[in-house]
Amino acid sequence: MRIVRSVAAMQRQAIRWKVDRVPVGFVPTMGYLHAGHVSLMSRARQRVGQRGKVVVSVYVNPTQFGPQDDLSRYPRNFARDRGMCRDAGVDALFVPSDREMYPGRDLGNHSTYVVEEVLSRPMEGGSRPTHFRGVTTVVAKLFNIVLPDIAVFGAKDFQQAAVIRRMVDDLNFPVKIVMGAIHREPDGLAMSSRNQYLSSEDRKQATVLWEAIQTARQIVRASETGIAARRLKTALEKFIQRQPSARVDYVEFFDPKTLQPVSKVVRGVHMALAVFIGKTRLIDNSPL
Repeated sequence: MRIVRSVAAMQRQAIRWKVDRVPVGFVPTMGYLHAGHVSLMSRARQRVGQRGKVVVSVYVNPTQFGPQDDLSRYPRNFARDRGMCRDAGVDALFVPSDREMYPGRDLGNHSTYVVEEVLSRPMEGGSRPTHFRGVTTVVAKLFNIVLPDIAVFGAKDFQQAAVIRRMVDDLNFPVKIVMGAIHREPDGLAMSSRNQYLSSEDRKQATVLWEAIQTARQIVRASETGIAARRLKTALEKFIQRQPSARVDYVEFFDPKTLQPVSKVVRGVHMALAVFIGKTRLIDNSPL
């Protein structure tokens, strides 16, 4: 496995692969990898085959963190990440610095952004107003550096994948977006690098996100005509906040294609939620 730290070196390698018509699968990450990330690497390998190349990036992108977010304390363990990528058969691990990704400028003065203006507004966009601007900008930069044929994103960040897919379609990036399934712990908690923030007691309470999803599924399946979204949202917020460490940021029901909220929840509607467990903000989602 080759470790690449400069943008120029990664671009040179990507161009050589293009010239040789070698398919490239790409998994962008912020590191502190877990089994969910490894499943995305496996998905990329399946798509490009043994002749193809799988590239993983590890970069904690500062422009997608707001003033109240956890940039300085976001978990990092490069030695562990490197070993997991090597074991997964990754061909190149791209590990750029801030100076490489945003050259010659103080990050506060970076002035060129890629902005998706519709799908990025609700849910995460409402709670973290500058988040998706940073995500789309860094992913666009990474696509220009790695030149992948396919890019694999995890379904845990369902809205993010939808926003990236729209960006790709609108700006004619020659890359296919693939969404990998959510990986869960045995008790249902969605795997996330941020789970390591949880205390032992908070970790027990964190399963309430998955329990809320299961509760919503049961209610919707038992209803022949659907249930008012406002009513179900209120019920789930009360259910979640029975846990002493839990504070609901949002519970939303929406059309999975447009991401627009629905007034009535029926089968096929998608659910997403963000909940603070202590000081740790967790997200999850599922079709109902």
